[in-house]
Amino acid sequence: MKTPPTLTFAKLGCSKGGRQLFKNVDCTLTAGHWLYVAGVNGVGKTSLLRMVCGLSSIGAGDILWNGVPIHAQADAYHQDLCYLGHLNGLQESMTVEENLTFITALAGRTIGPGQTQKVLTRFGLRGRSQQLVRHLSQGQKRRVALSRLALSPARLWVLDEPYVAMDEAGVKMLADLIADHLQRGGLAVVTSHQRVPIGDIPAQMLELQVL
Repeated sequence: MKTPPTLTFAKLGCSKGGRQLFKNVDCTLTAGHWLYVAGVNGVGKTSLLRMVCGLSSIGAGDILWNGVPIHAQADAYHQDLCYLGHLNGLQESMTVEENLTFITALAGRTIGPGQTQKVLTRFGLRGRSQQLVRHLSQGQKRRVALSRLALSPARLWVLDEPYVAMDEAGVKMLADLIADHLQRGGLAVVTSHQRVPIGDIPAQMLELQVL
């Protein structure tokens, strides 16, 4: 059994375009908890999430996964990570099922049609597996993008504006999915303009300040 995971920010800092966005951010997130990253626009929320995902270099300080810097265990860390940005990242010319198959294959996993159908039904997309993504509404596209979370074994979910283009039912569905993930010992880092409760699990707050 794997050791319960821990994510740590140690004196984390970020500069962009010659301007310091934030500095000396210290935070530890443990299994079963979620971190809500807050702050005004332009303060560096997305930049922080991109550093957590290894998509941007760390300006100062360090990010540790289970006590080890993420750059020292990149392959193992990325197997434990699932990132969803505010863009859907879907191939419009592919079907819903092809998109999910392709995305999971990139993570080194395979899924069967039965598993795909189960997930799509959960996300209100029953009967849409063979439909081209370009023919879906924006809300349906968002649900396809979010359904990859249910197919991922990653213990750390990093979600940038996950509720974009979601109706009330979709928002609750996603919140319940995140709550299930946390109850299984996962972690989540979330930034969103919508303050959505995640079950009865209180958010651990990290509010970035304008320098």
